[in-house]
Amino acid sequence: METQPNIRKIIHVDMDAFFASVEQLDHPELQGKAIAVGGEGKRGVVAAASYEARKFGVKSAMSGMQARRLCPHLIFVTPRFDRYKEVSNQIRDIFYEYTDLVEPLSLDEAYLDVTLNKTGNPSATLIAREIRSRIKEKTGLTASAGISINKFLAKIASDINKPNGQKTINPEEVISFLEQLEIRKFYGVGKVTAEKMYQLGIFTGKDLKEKSQEFLQQHFGNSGTYYYQVVRGIHNSEVKSHRIPKSVGAERTFEQNISSEIFMLDRLEHIAGALELRINRNKVSGKTVTLKIRYSDFSLQTRSRTLPYYISQKALILDIAKELLFQEPMRDSVRLLGISLSNLNNETTASPEKDSDQEIAVQLKFEF
Repeated sequence: METQPNIRKIIHVDMDAFFASVEQLDHPELQGKAIAVGGEGKRGVVAAASYEARKFGVKSAMSGMQARRLCPHLIFVTPRFDRYKEVSNQIRDIFYEYTDLVEPLSLDEAYLDVTLNKTGNPSATLIAREIRSRIKEKTGLTASAGISINKFLAKIASDINKPNGQKTINPEEVISFLEQLEIRKFYGVGKVTAEKMYQLGIFTGKDLKEKSQEFLQQHFGNSGTYYYQVVRGIHNSEVKSHRIPKSVGAERTFEQNISSEIFMLDRLEHIAGALELRINRNKVSGKTVTLKIRYSDFSLQTRSRTLPYYISQKALILDIAKELLFQEPMRDSVRLLGISLSNLNNETTASPEKDSDQEIAVQLKFEF
């Protein structure tokens, strides 16, 4: 597969008809009815439409008058953005339970990078399913999700099984999926661009892939390079989060439980190495080292030590982790080990609104 060497696990979560669904949730008499959130007058604009209204062709950004012509029995509802933001914050809190790498696009959608996640769950597909379940449980609303190796593919995937569904595009499926995809469904290809591509004989991803980079640049300028890359599964844009980490961690879940302390020491060395890389990437150091141990019965134990000075080097972190490992006897075989560094030297820069416990975790081995 022609793609970036480091495969990431990206989830795009998109709430289903968010504004309209909140209104139907808060006003049961609107459930099952065609509603539009927005204005009805000459200058009114539809901000969101329920799925019942969408069946008649009503959609966001449409004028209120046109929406009324398409759906005469349409019910218009005045937007309540404070309420939408309140629910959006509840949903975002759920995202941060799984990763700090959250990039909100709007009140109702966000990208999550769960390659390095807090839960130790090896499957991005299962994480997405769990997040959707938690959203439903906490807010009463449904969400759809797309899961794949980059933001571009995850965004496309989240639309495939809407509403209240999800779609995973596994790494080995990326190229065949893109080749069969209609060009108008490529994220970033609007109506005008699609018409131009049709005139050039480009109707599917396969057609697009057959065009050279020079050809695409000639006809689409700088966007030509973008199209050339994404149809090959290449999209290197990272999930960008502005949250300040309160701890940096690395952990490993083992395929088979281990009981030998020699094997544990070997695993801790690899974990400490991964942690050092993460620390260097975040340009931080810390005073508190915590060893995380999950036993075969899924019980969790943590042991910590705080130093009077900041550290960031693998050797020092590993020495403390070893001391913590032998602090008391193992009471069972172990299925997960992790090391985290907290009490970081960046904490004074955190704003009060962001001063909540956060951790960047590294999962070293997992399935997609």
